[in-house]
Amino acid sequence: MENTNTNWSIKSDQSIVESIGVYLKQRRLDINKTQAQLAQEAGLNRWTVTQIEKGEAISLVSLIQIMRALDILHLWDTFSSKEKISPLILAKLAKKKKQRARSPINKQLQSDSSW
Repeated sequence: MENTNTNWSIKSDQSIVESIGVYLKQRRLDINKTQAQLAQEAGLNRWTVTQIEKGEAISLVSLIQIMRALDILHLWDTFSSKEKISPLILAKLAKKKKQRARSPINKQLQSDSSW
């Protein structure tokens, strides 16, 4: 079992790029694709795939294209941010919630009334 507790903050930028390249290569091999096949699916040339797998820097757009072709875009979920609602607005919204249901019979009687 491999160690998944990597302390990324102490790694150099180059070391992180190399780790990403190793991960992408392993993922590619796990799904049994050649570099050429991956490059074609990603809309890149094979040289770009080779570069990242060797630990060379590539553009962020190229990385996204490779991740899309490997079906691992879900890894970007970490970078998404959710809109936070302030407690005051949340309390106001809670007050506006419907507290109880009204009987449809009462509504019908009120509308039929000639008063």
